Amino acid sequence: MNILIVRSDGMGDVILSLPVATQLRKLVPDATIGFLTSPAVAPVLEHHPDVDYVRTVRRTDPLRELCVAFSEGIDAAVFLKPFRYLMWAAFLSRVPIRVATGFRWYSVLANRHIYEHRSEFLKHESEYNVEMLRGLGLSPQDVRPPVLVVGEEEQKEGERRWVGLPYPRVVIHPGGHSARRWSPAHFRDLACALARKGHGVVLTGSEGEGVAFDRDWLSNTTLPTGITNLMGRLTVRELMGVIANAHVVVSGATGPAHLAAALGTAVVSLFDPRRNNVSTRWRPLGKGLLLRPDVPTCDRCIEDLCPYWDCLDRMTVDRVSAAVEYVAKAPAALRVLHL
Repeated sequence: MNILIVRSDGMGDVILSLPVATQLRKLVPDATIGFLTSPAVAPVLEHHPDVDYVRTVRRTDPLRELCVAFSEGIDAAVFLKPFRYLMWAAFLSRVPIRVATGFRWYSVLANRHIYEHRSEFLKHESEYNVEMLRGLGLSPQDVRPPVLVVGEEEQKEGERRWVGLPYPRVVIHPGGHSARRWSPAHFRDLACALARKGHGVVLTGSEGEGVAFDRDWLSNTTLPTGITNLMGRLTVRELMGVIANAHVVVSGATGPAHLAAALGTAVVSLFDPRRNNVSTRWRPLGKGLLLRPDVPTCDRCIEDLCPYWDCLDRMTVDRVSAAVEYVAKAPAALRVLHL
C-alpha cells in the first residue's frame, strides 16, 4: 500500500506530523510511506527512517501539476490539514482512499472522514494528527515525540560553525511567521547579555529576516565577542546541523523550536497568549521551558486596542536570560512558565 501523508504548511506543522509516519511504519510495516509538503520544508524530512519519499507542491502550482503529486500509484492520501486545492487534486486523480476532516463544506472531496474539532484545543497537534489514521481502519497508539536525523557530515559541518565560540552554545532565532514575536531589540539584547556572561551565541533566520535585523537592530550596535551572525546564510539542513550542536535554542512559537525539540536540543520558546497558539496544542515535544506572558488568553490579537498589547515584551531580557541559563545547566522535560 502506498500511503501519502499530506501536510503542506509550516515547518513545525510538518514536524508534528511525523508521528503519523512512525505509527504507519509500525502498524502497516509493508506500506510505502510518502510525504507531500512544501519545497521550503521538504529538506527537514531527509534521511528519516519512516519516510520513503517526499513530494512537493506550491499553492501557486496549476491544478495539473497538483494532480501529478497524487499520481504513480498512490493508494491513500491522508490530509492532516484539509487544503481544498490539494483535496480537489486528489479527487481528480482518483486516489482510492482520501482521508480528511468531515466538518468542511469541501469534505465531500474525501471519502473517509474523521469528526474531531481541533479548534477546541483539547489535545496536542501530534495527537490530532495520528487520530487521522482511523480513516485507514487503524487504531492510533500513544504519540512518541518526533525525531529528526542529521547525517554525520552535516553534524561535522554544524560543529564547525561553533568553532571559537564558548560553552554553553545558544542559538537565537528572532524570526517567525505564524505567531506574534518578542521585540527584535530584545532578541539582540539577549544575545549580547548571554555573550557577556560567557555563552557562545549564533543568530539564525531567513535571508529577509537577516537583512531587516541587521539594518534595524545591529547596524548601530557593537556586538561583544562570542556572537556569530548566520542569519540568511544557512540552508535548512545546515540549520539542523547547527542546532544539533547547540545546548539551547531560543525562539518564538515557530518552526525552529520544534526543529530543536526533534533534534534533542533544549528550547526556550516564547509563546503569545492567543487561544489558537495555546501550549496544550502547539508546545514543542522536547526539553526546556515554554515562556508565556502572565496575561489573559485572547481569542485573537487586536493589536494596540488591547490593554495587553505589550504582552510578549513584558517578558524582560533578564528573565529570559535566566531561563536560558537554567535550561542550559539542567535540561529536562518541557514545562510552561508564566512570566
